[in-house]
Amino acid sequence: MKTLRMTVLVSGGGTNLQAIIDGIGDGSITNAEIVGVISNNPGVYALERAAKAGIPAFVISPKAFSDRAAFNTALKEKIDELGTDLVVLAGCLVTIPEILIDAYENRIINIHPALIPAFCGKGYYGLKVHEAALARGVKLSGATVHFVNRDLDAGPIILQKAVEVLPGDTPKVLQQRIMEQAEWKIMPAAINLIANGKVTVEGGKAIISD
Repeated sequence: MKTLRMTVLVSGGGTNLQAIIDGIGDGSITNAEIVGVISNNPGVYALERAAKAGIPAFVISPKAFSDRAAFNTALKEKIDELGTDLVVLAGCLVTIPEILIDAYENRIINIHPALIPAFCGKGYYGLKVHEAALARGVKLSGATVHFVNRDLDAGPIILQKAVEVLPGDTPKVLQQRIMEQAEWKIMPAAINLIANGKVTVEGGKAIISD
């Protein structure tokens, strides 16, 4: 089976990127390699993680371009240049352009720190997701890996994992628990399924085969 070529998009510390690197290293992700890491922010720790792992890393920031269309084109061109089979959004907080979504239909995945359709869509990112979950008083939260389409957080769901919300949780404490118990587990698991041809999209739903 052909090795899946992944480009990982990041914006910050890169903990999910590290989970993917570790998954490839320990064999829990097979038939896949990271061919590039792209950050929309310079100087973030995710770029150091890539360097330590010997992965080519690039900074493509909207601030470096005259307009958003120029940024969108540059981002897509780099992803194309890398020979990408799967685009992985691992803590990427930049809006993914429609030209990229259309070109890589059902080949872009994202991790969202909640159980979609709860606490998702416009305005729900980072700590804001966990703040909303705690304000609502939910007993369970978690994370979701899904394909990306033109509607925010609305693409076919691949994997979800629930995490208990505990008394006294703060947004940061809940965020850390969800990362440790859900995000860092289901993102590598989803990639492994895709890399081994076990995920298809039918009727707007992701189907997992044995």
